[in-house]
Amino acid sequence: MTHIEITLLLLLFATVMFVWERIPLALTAIIVCLTLVVTGVLDPKTAFNGFINTNVILFVGMFVVGAALFETGMANRIGGLVTRFAKTERQLIVAIMMIVGLLSGLLSNTGTAAILIPVVIGIAAKSGFSRSRLLMPLVFAAAMGGNLSLIGAPGNLIAQSALQNVGLEFGFFEYAKVGLPLLIGGIIYFAFFGYRLLPAGNSAAVSGFDQEHDFSAVPKWKQIMSLLVMIATILGMVFEKMIGIPLHITACIGAAFLVLVGVLTEKQAYHSIDTQTIFIFGGTLALASALDQTGAGAMIATFIMDLLGTEPSPAVLLMVIFFISCALTNFMSNTATTALLVPIGMSIAANLGADPRAVLMAIVIGGSCAYATPIGMPANLMVLSAGGYKFADYLRCGLPLIFVAGAIAIPLLLLFFPFFPA
Repeated sequence: MTHIEITLLLLLFATVMFVWERIPLALTAIIVCLTLVVTGVLDPKTAFNGFINTNVILFVGMFVVGAALFETGMANRIGGLVTRFAKTERQLIVAIMMIVGLLSGLLSNTGTAAILIPVVIGIAAKSGFSRSRLLMPLVFAAAMGGNLSLIGAPGNLIAQSALQNVGLEFGFFEYAKVGLPLLIGGIIYFAFFGYRLLPAGNSAAVSGFDQEHDFSAVPKWKQIMSLLVMIATILGMVFEKMIGIPLHITACIGAAFLVLVGVLTEKQAYHSIDTQTIFIFGGTLALASALDQTGAGAMIATFIMDLLGTEPSPAVLLMVIFFISCALTNFMSNTATTALLVPIGMSIAANLGADPRAVLMAIVIGGSCAYATPIGMPANLMVLSAGGYKFADYLRCGLPLIFVAGAIAIPLLLLFFPFFPA
């Protein structure tokens, strides 16, 4: 077998296993990485280079910085603010989505959802509203909020790594050009239409989140310090070029400081690192390298281009890329979807002579639209039993939201990220 054939077979294997999840996603990524080495498609140094990528270091640092807000209860306190301003069910939905969306832009979107699920369940119990009316908007807002910054979701950094290989990059808040209107559009959707599609449900649905964590014993200085370090870390990243310190170093400084002053213990810091994300990221970067080096990615890109004609309209191509990403992300991890499509997107951009930033932004934004199934992202699964949801509930509420997202995102992508900038 040729190296191209081996790479395409591994791409097919990764796609099937990411959808099927018969074995853990991280293990699938490692199997792909190891097979590329054993078959000689990649040398070991190239195959495992993804595990020492600066964005992996950024992941690790931000996992720890974000965990400080969760472990001290500061994220819980921020989430609890909704009870002060929201009295009706619709107001509560809007407030929850605003807070979750904004927090997800600066923290892990999955982590934000995880910490605020028990908060919202507690709010539902106190207010008398059904938790099934509140939890689905929460996890959808977490997905949309992940598009507000470079660190909001793993897929954002996967695209960033691919761009850095060709001397380009996204700015820290560049995703927000599309992500913020998307979040606002999602909130408006639920405020005026989507809330009618939410299931009435049962407030006593079986859940592992019924007990809120008690943070009363946490010293107040730890809560304040966790927030100050998060703010300082974000500011350091925003002004990266002015201060001359790379993003991943800033994240590690913040993480090390939190452990040094005792806001987190060493064990809490280690525990906060999501190793699954690290292994998926590192393993799929090896596949991306193989698609690039063997020419398999260019072959797939050429096939897609042939289907669209010799000179496809940028708008049509953008829509095709966006909705392919939307479709895949609802049946596999949104991180895995982005990891699979990014190298193909880079090849499409190269074939067209287009700006790769335009193609990758469409993939990342489309990959975040995991609204129509409970398996599209971890947060969706977290509320499945907590909200007493069925598969059809996600489809009924999420499918219209995907089309709303497309209607908002595609014109903005064409405006801010044209395929052929002047």
